[in-house]
Amino acid sequence: MPDTYTIAPLSPMRRAIAARMSESYRNIPHFRVVADIRIDELLARRRELLQQGPGRTLSLNDLLIKVCAQALTDVPDVNVQWAEKELHRFHTADIAIVTAVKGGLMTPVVRAADSQSVWQIAAEVKELTARAARNELRMEEIVGGSFSISNLGMYAVDEFDAIINPPQCAILAVGQGKPRCVAVRDLRMAIATVMRVTLSVDHRAIDGVVAAQFMSALKARIETPSDLELTRSTDATSG
Repeated sequence: MPDTYTIAPLSPMRRAIAARMSESYRNIPHFRVVADIRIDELLARRRELLQQGPGRTLSLNDLLIKVCAQALTDVPDVNVQWAEKELHRFHTADIAIVTAVKGGLMTPVVRAADSQSVWQIAAEVKELTARAARNELRMEEIVGGSFSISNLGMYAVDEFDAIINPPQCAILAVGQGKPRCVAVRDLRMAIATVMRVTLSVDHRAIDGVVAAQFMSALKARIETPSDLELTRSTDATSG
């Protein structure tokens, strides 16, 4: 019956997303690796940093961008793009952030996140996402990238699978942190904040062992962030 639904024409953005995701899912042999990661230490470090920079904002996602960049440095075989007859191995961690905008998604890229402080990353992400919402991003700010992060944890999502954004070869899907009962030393039980992450991987370029090595590196970076290169001495006080 014509009165039971409303026809909504597809916008150019929605048509582009549909074409790109269909191509990705059809042509890329996805496989996935899942890990539960304790984030209490990372949350504590975030609180410490916010005390150092009062009045400034720093999200958990900003820290995740930094630790993902460092994990890509630890396992550079994940930091690649597929180019049919060759692989492009990136020298920097250029991380695309999947960002919801009216009518669809955009993927602004934080370039060289491995060499930026978390304060620099936070400022850049804030600026990029604000301009994405106004549809003001330039093409060079949304193309390329060597890795993607899609975070739905703020929507109370526990776990999900993300589709790879070609020519990238991996994307990390981030769920919410939740209190869970976990085993600690001497098999005693304790409550920890645990976040489930799912890495979708292009099997043409990355094998299972390499994906597992990346997840191990990411887990270690998040759970023991004492060696995290968070900030330069001037970042917490600069404008």
